[in-house]
Amino acid sequence: MARPLEGLLVVSLEQAVAAPYCSARLADAGARVIKIERAEGDFARGYDSAVQGASSYFVWLNRGKQSLVADIKQSEDAALLHRLVGRADVFIQNLAPGAAARSGLGAEALRAANNRLITVDISGYGDTGEYATMKAYDLLVQAESGLAMVTGHPAGPGRVGVSIADIGCGMNAYTGVLEALIERGTTGHGKGLKVSLFDAVADWMNVPLLYYEGTGKSPQRLGLAHPSICPYGAFATRDHALVLISIQNEREWATFCAGFLDAPDLPKQPGFESNNIRVANRTVVDQRVGQTFAALTRDEAAAKLRASNTAYGFVNDLAALGHHPALRRTPVTLPGGGVAKIIAPAVIRSHETLALGPVPGIGEQTAAIKIEFGA
Repeated sequence: MARPLEGLLVVSLEQAVAAPYCSARLADAGARVIKIERAEGDFARGYDSAVQGASSYFVWLNRGKQSLVADIKQSEDAALLHRLVGRADVFIQNLAPGAAARSGLGAEALRAANNRLITVDISGYGDTGEYATMKAYDLLVQAESGLAMVTGHPAGPGRVGVSIADIGCGMNAYTGVLEALIERGTTGHGKGLKVSLFDAVADWMNVPLLYYEGTGKSPQRLGLAHPSICPYGAFATRDHALVLISIQNEREWATFCAGFLDAPDLPKQPGFESNNIRVANRTVVDQRVGQTFAALTRDEAAAKLRASNTAYGFVNDLAALGHHPALRRTPVTLPGGGVAKIIAPAVIRSHETLALGPVPGIGEQTAAIKIEFGA
């Protein structure tokens, strides 16, 4: 069965995470993705060697692509790249600010030469204003966007444990490309897209910012607790498991009190009557809930939570994630022929068997692409 983007050509002058995330999703959907790498390869190839000698980041983000080694500063390679882009449907780049334009690969010029082309310029902070030339790595953007300040414990701000700014930017780029492809089907013309790491995270910061501007107060950093709902947090069991519960309304609170805490009258007691009151009385509420958890094992707590229809989840480590009953995995072939079982993409498509392409070695398809796109 044909995949939705089969027949489309994507050329991506990319490295690290944001742009490769976007192009990997396009490759998963059937597009032919030609990844342009420098002679030493995308520097994400060297982030670690955890996957049978290959980088965990690179394996995750570059399955199903073809690797072409080219130096855009060399005239012969630059001419080859222009021929590629001239036949492409999508061109993605996340070079340093201004580098693509200086190399003759500015988005407007490329679309003028190929009016069906969709261009994607990925940056840290956009291409205008005083931050346009700033280097932008994931954690820097987490800090600049205010995300780090609302993440972590009261003792201090924290980093989200995955590259959320890069991933969010790549997701936005992928969405934008799909929308532009739909529009091109109507107009016949491509479109220029600009996506930044900062904008991706800033969009997700709407609620904290609107809350601050409306109340003058910043949301508290509460670790695994929720700043505006109580009880909503992690509690330790007798056998040292951490169980996170979420109470969303007064009906759930009453059911939880009766079925889990064995205290059906608690919602009528001072300090426990409503969510706003419980938030103000969080320490006492959490102590009361914590006492019940501390008397139960993980399995006993889970049974009582299920019986009381309370939303809960275990605070798992990576070993537990690797064996989670809901986790889906899929194989990818590594450079050199090994196979890794990565976590499967999130979308499940009906009547389609998921099959991800192999991870390319550095320049693995260079010779063939040069022949195919020769002068």
